[in-house]
Amino acid sequence: MTPGIAILYVDDEPINLMLFEQLFRRKHTVLTANSGFGGLEVLKENPEVDVIISDMKMPGMNGIEFIRQAKIFFPLKLFYILTGYEITPEIQQAIESGLISKYFQKPFNMSEIECTLIKELGR
Repeated sequence: MTPGIAILYVDDEPINLMLFEQLFRRKHTVLTANSGFGGLEVLKENPEVDVIISDMKMPGMNGIEFIRQAKIFFPLKLFYILTGYEITPEIQQAIESGLISKYFQKPFNMSEIECTLIKELGR
């Protein structure tokens, strides 16, 4: 893996996966998955991932459901939701319970995400 933070980005939209990877791969290792189920597989195969950022609205398993499943296996990792919508009661509850650290709005702001990750990981 390249230096920097190892990030898993989960989103069902191929264009979002491509944009995220292109923006962040210069400084960080970026792995992607196009579903919550795929995200679980990537995490199991790459336990060195530091941070997981997931889209909220995905078919089959939404971002919160994916993170709940992932936290069973990886309780100490940092998890974030990325959404094109305003904060929902489900996202608010996930923040308050500590399931996720924060949520980011789409279109995503690279510097906001970068600053948050560096601050929370201390690197």
